[in-house]
Amino acid sequence: MKKHFMLCIDNRGYEASLEIRKVYEVLSDTVAETHHQIRVIDESGEDYLYPADYFALLRLPLATKQNLELITA
Repeated sequence: MKKHFMLCIDNRGYEASLEIRKVYEVLSDTVAETHHQIRVIDESGEDYLYPADYFALLRLPLATKQNLELITA
């Protein structure tokens, strides 16, 4: 699965699992995307499905993305 990062902009109903304004690692999941969901590694450290509209895409410089990938590896 390809990794990328998104910013949480809503956590209604998931307050214990998601923090607003926090950057989360997102794993590509084409099946989830057809249901308007994304697979996010949340506060538990596990990946779960959340509504896609709870997140905003981040366009990060390559060096920043590589550093984040090192941290989450």
